[in-house]
Amino acid sequence: MVLFLALYVTALGTGGLKSSVPGFGSDQFDATDKEENKQMIKFLNWFYFFANIGSLMAVTVLVYIQDHQGRDWGYGICAGAILLALVVFLCGTSKYRFKKPVGSPLTQIAVVFVAAWRKRSLQLPTDSAFLFNDDDILHEPPKIKKQRLPHSKQFRFLDKAAIKDSENAGTITKINKWYLSTLTDVEEVKLVLRMLPIWASTIVFWTVQVQMMTLSVSQATTMDRHIGKSFQIPAASMTSFLIGTILLTVPFYDRFISPIARRVLKNPQGLTPLQHTGVGLVLSILSMVAAALVEEKRVIFARSHGLANNPTAKVPLTVFWLVPQFFIVGAGEAFMYMGQLDFFLRECPDGMKTMSMGLFLSSRSLGFFFSSLLVSTVNKLTGPSEPWIANNLNQGRLYNYYWLLAMLSVINLVIYLACAKWYVYKDKKLAEEGIEE
Repeated sequence: MVLFLALYVTALGTGGLKSSVPGFGSDQFDATDKEENKQMIKFLNWFYFFANIGSLMAVTVLVYIQDHQGRDWGYGICAGAILLALVVFLCGTSKYRFKKPVGSPLTQIAVVFVAAWRKRSLQLPTDSAFLFNDDDILHEPPKIKKQRLPHSKQFRFLDKAAIKDSENAGTITKINKWYLSTLTDVEEVKLVLRMLPIWASTIVFWTVQVQMMTLSVSQATTMDRHIGKSFQIPAASMTSFLIGTILLTVPFYDRFISPIARRVLKNPQGLTPLQHTGVGLVLSILSMVAAALVEEKRVIFARSHGLANNPTAKVPLTVFWLVPQFFIVGAGEAFMYMGQLDFFLRECPDGMKTMSMGLFLSSRSLGFFFSSLLVSTVNKLTGPSEPWIANNLNQGRLYNYYWLLAMLSVINLVIYLACAKWYVYKDKKLAEEGIEE
């Protein structure tokens, strides 16, 4: 009971922390100021960089300490590090910029849907200027002025939430929010809905990434992990190659790829957030192809040396054959994370950054759940006679599972490209309407 309570509390704390820090950090910069906007992008990159430094230490230093000193030392070091982080965070309290809350984004979404449903029988006006907006309120001005968003033709059924019916067709002094929403609120909800297909098409990527921390580590336990005669790499530390690749990819992109992309694509950002994500998805396909080929080679070695029936035997094949798949997934994660972090922070409405980050992080969580579901389904379909994922990997066909993930990733990429082509960036819409951000 104590163990599971600790795990659930850790998950709760991690979820709150990861969804809040990037949004709160970006609030420290004025996005309308070009210089501060550049500093915000730099902050996000450094945030991601140091988050992965922590992950690298976890799979190297902490794994080594836990293996040689015990898990109590590992947990104790983590607790001490978190306490130190809390002290550092509190020391900066007087210097932080705090933006006034604009209410729960979930409530706003619910209000717009309820108001649209209640007025579903009403006819939409031909001109959006006749729809209700902040400027129409005379005696109840909004406490916080929201950024005006241009009217869009997508999800038109939600516009009914802003219809001024016969009761409030004239002067409006007070509104019932569950019956009448401003057009700005409606457009913010539409913005979130337009982001959902992009969000959904990244779940398969995180399913691929999960394999590096689970099945690829299981592969490593069956292979020769020696460096020299005495030192042996812990199987769990193989993920350090993934994290190390992420740490190398971020500065490599910043120094080399971004300047070339700026010149070739004529885009001051280099690659756009959606292009970043697309590169990550392509690399996830390549990683599964590499993983399948290496696993086929490992199984052939095991069977040729008569080790197929010995699950504890070490296959005379160096564990470094697994490095390419870790390397490719690591590079893909760097592109995916940078692109999605930028996308969800830039494209979300001003008052929904924390919810937007929560949405972004939930795709990773769903990747883990989908991985578990996929493994269970594959085990049920392949059966005990010819299992793809066997307890004894030397008797299984893990390479078929990797090929399946590669095919799913290809299908997912096609869906993503269609969603990305359909999506229009918020700043582009604002520029077309002549509205300043």
